Amino acid sequence: MLYAEIEISSFLKARRAALDPADLGLPGGVNRRRVRGLRREEVAQLAGISVDYYTRIEQGRAPAISDSVLDAIARALRLSGGEVTYLRNIAVPRRPGADWCAGGSAAGRTVRPETQQVLDAMADTVPALVVGRGLDILAWNTLGGRIAFDLEGLAPDRRNTALLVFLDPAARDLHPDWEAKAEEVVGNLRADSGRHPDDPRICEVVNELLAHSPEFRRIWETQSVHECLCGTKRIRHPQVGELLVTFESFRLGNDPDQALVTYTAPRGSETERRIRELGRTLAEPALTA
Repeated sequence: MLYAEIEISSFLKARRAALDPADLGLPGGVNRRRVRGLRREEVAQLAGISVDYYTRIEQGRAPAISDSVLDAIARALRLSGGEVTYLRNIAVPRRPGADWCAGGSAAGRTVRPETQQVLDAMADTVPALVVGRGLDILAWNTLGGRIAFDLEGLAPDRRNTALLVFLDPAARDLHPDWEAKAEEVVGNLRADSGRHPDDPRICEVVNELLAHSPEFRRIWETQSVHECLCGTKRIRHPQVGELLVTFESFRLGNDPDQALVTYTAPRGSETERRIRELGRTLAEPALTA
């Protein structure tokens, strides 16, 4: 069995262990609790369901769980919006292989020509790329292909955000805030795995990282789900210096598993100047060829 197989038991155990009983008005004390967090019976009480039923849910032995019960458990465990979505995804029974056959084929990794046109239209000033399932990088424009890693120089199966952040030796130099970047990547990957637990590529990426990156394993096993689709990040670019960019992810209407990601900076800022400088540098070989 794949280590990356989604297990509702691991998620629920981690989430109740992360709660402080005192914050919920429950009795604590080192002599009364052998493990940290909430007991099963306390989660069941807060959710308004029997201890036996909650135990079967946590052990993965409840074949059909209603939305109302899932919502009650989510409230009891103080789950975030992303964690509620994740819980719903992993609680829904799936026929083995159905997810992959339904939409995870190679066709789902193909970027439409019209999308590539959008990327190319921004090529001079806005680094942009398209990310698919499992955080595979499917397409990019000139600046997007060099905003951090040199995507053109990588084999197709290595063009993956998670693999690059955790396994590429240059990642820590490129990302000064590496720990925050790593947590962001794991949160996005876990959310993706919840949507598509039978996707072979997602399982392949997760299993490789579990085998070769202790840092990934440590963050992955916290069961944290925090999908990050926008924000700011620092990139220490080897050619033009440090960049402080805002990133935005836009789900594509024709394929919601693909996201167009853009990197921008305020007009007139030092980062904008450096991005334009990078664009000129990348265009020079074409002009002199």
